This record gives sequence, C-alpha cells and structure tokens, in this order.
Amino acid sequence: MIATISNRGAKRWAGGHPWVYRSDVAEPPAAPAGIVAAQDNRGRPLGWALWSPASEISLRLLDPDPRARIDAGWWRDRLARAIERRRPLADVANAYRLVHGEGDGLPSLVCDRYDQWLVVQLMSAGLEAAREPILSALQELTGAEGVLARNDAALRAREALPRETTLLYGEVPEEIEVEEHGVRYLAAPWRGQKTGAFLDQRENRVRIGGHARGRALDCFSYHGSFALHLAKAADRVTALDISAPALERARENAERNRLTNIEFVVADAFDFLRERERAGDRYDTIVVDPPAFAKNRPSLAGAIRGYKDVNLRAMRLLAPGGMLFTASCSFHLTKPLFLEMLQAAAADSGRRIALREILGQPLDHPEVLTIPETGYIKAALLEALD
Repeated sequence: MIATISNRGAKRWAGGHPWVYRSDVAEPPAAPAGIVAAQDNRGRPLGWALWSPASEISLRLLDPDPRARIDAGWWRDRLARAIERRRPLADVANAYRLVHGEGDGLPSLVCDRYDQWLVVQLMSAGLEAAREPILSALQELTGAEGVLARNDAALRAREALPRETTLLYGEVPEEIEVEEHGVRYLAAPWRGQKTGAFLDQRENRVRIGGHARGRALDCFSYHGSFALHLAKAADRVTALDISAPALERARENAERNRLTNIEFVVADAFDFLRERERAGDRYDTIVVDPPAFAKNRPSLAGAIRGYKDVNLRAMRLLAPGGMLFTASCSFHLTKPLFLEMLQAAAADSGRRIALREILGQPLDHPEVLTIPETGYIKAALLEALD
C-alpha cells in the first residue's frame, strides 16, 4: 500500500522532520495502521513510514530509502545503533533511555532501561503494528528480565489506542533501585512519573551537585533526586514540595544514601519563596525544576508569568556568589523565551545575575535540530555576583 503526500509534506521530510500531517496526505493508503510506502504527488518514491489513520500526525518517516525492507532485521539494526550510543552511560548509571523516539530515528518509540528491566512506550498506531519485532529485538539486544509497556500517555488517545499499562515479557518489579553517579533512589515503573523516574535530568543533577555548598534549597523536589546530589556537598538542604507522599519517598531515598542533612518541607513553592524573601533568608545553592507550566500553547503566557515569578524569588534568595540551577520541561516554552524570561526576572530582582552555562538534555535524550519536538528541557546555571 502506498501513501501519496503533498509537496509541502515531501519538503518537510526533505528538511529532516519525519512527520506528515493529515492535511498533507493527498491520497491515504487503503490499509490499516502499520508500515506503508510513500511517494510524492508525481509518483516519486520517498521511502517507508508509519501510518496512523486516526491521528493528526498521519505519517512518520522510518526510512527514506525506498529499497529498504522494514523487517525484523531492520528493527534490530536501528535499535542496536541507538543502544550502542548509550554504552558510556553504563559506567555511571544503571538507568537511562535506550530509545528517544524521533531523536533516534525510531518515531513514537520510547524505551528506558532500569537495571535489568525495560519500560517501553509505543505512541502511535503505526508503531503498534510492529510491536512483536521491536520487542523481540529489545530482548535479544539487552537480555532484559522483563519488559513493561507504560502505554498510559494521553497521546495514545489521539491515535485511537487504549491507554494502559501492561506487562509484555517476564516480570518487572514495582520498585527498582536506580544508581546514578553514586546516588541511589527508587524508581516506580508501574505507577511513577513518565516511565518510573525523571531520567532526563540525570547529568544536570550532577552538574549542580558539583557546585553545591553551604545552605541549599531544592524547590519542586518530588522524590528528592536533586536534593540527594546537593546533600553530598552542601551543609544543609531543604527539599520542598507540595506533595507530602512525594516527600516521604524523598525521605526514604535520603535514608537509602545515609544522608542526614536534608530537611523535608511540605509547602507551595511560590508561597515558601515569598515567605523566605520577607524573612531575609539566603541560600548558597538553589534548584528550581518545576513541572511543566505550559501544557499547551494557549497556557504559555500564564506559564511565563509563573516561571518568571519563581525564578525572581529564587534570585533574590541567593547569597552573594550563590548558584541557581533553573529549568523548564515545557516544550512550548522555547529556548529564546526561556532566556528572555530569565533576563526579565534578573532585571526585576535587583541583583547582578551572571549566566554561567546553558544546559539541556543528556546523551540518551538526543535533541535533533531539525525536529524541535525531540527537545523540551531548557536549563541554565546562574550565579549571583553581588
């Protein structure tokens, strides 16, 4: 079966982006969801793509070579290249992303490794049709003891797919101990955020941990993964989160690392920062890593106001020479907007704030320049000069 796409869709593929939207499918293939050949409106072959009839993203380019055979061997080779790229991470962590979807040329596929177990997400109907060869190749390449599908993301509903969490192979524990750069914490693959933990901030946790000193504050701490790294070097750490159950897990993680210098505070971060500012407090190290404020484009303006406010308060709480790590995981807040927001916060803070580093995603979450959707983390390391 062949899908014919418009000139605009073909140009999009030629420019390095693998998606073709429904409006650019000139002639849909008479086929159910799966893998189809694609051609332009002059009949020129364009390769092979995942076909999702119910989705706004109708086609996702797999291979631009029309002579390719998208069989079990193709999936194994493409997965093997992605996994090999992560080999250096095995020396510093036992949990990391093996496949980052479009970033690894495997559109709509996510696979995270947690020690001896894998957690996958199949985010399109076209990909679901290739579940078996993908699963077989992952088992062969990793020797995993179990594979869990966290197919509970909202994106699945747009593909007319059920949202579910299902065991695909072997057994996967409810909790798995993660070790990264000497810090240990528990991941919850069956019910935790994302696939069980926030693996995408691993290197940034190490980065700010290397600058930690004195009195430290971790806002939006959740299970305390930033706080654990801070506590290795800082004298005292306050781990702040609005969720008491999340901080209870953070407390358990601190005990797991035999760290006794972390205080856990259940509070709204905005209220806490305002109160500490009024009290004249100062911190030598601060982390601001909130959840996504901008879930969609219409919410962006309000999100920017929220990001500015929380960063403004954090800047005012920095001791002279203090370091602030700040991040956003909102895709709709672009890097230019993120930096513009920080500049506005610094201007209103009354402090001289220096930009030390602009940071992003780690090796296992590749951000491809021609595919903006592969990048969502924006981060900066800032220093108070006065």
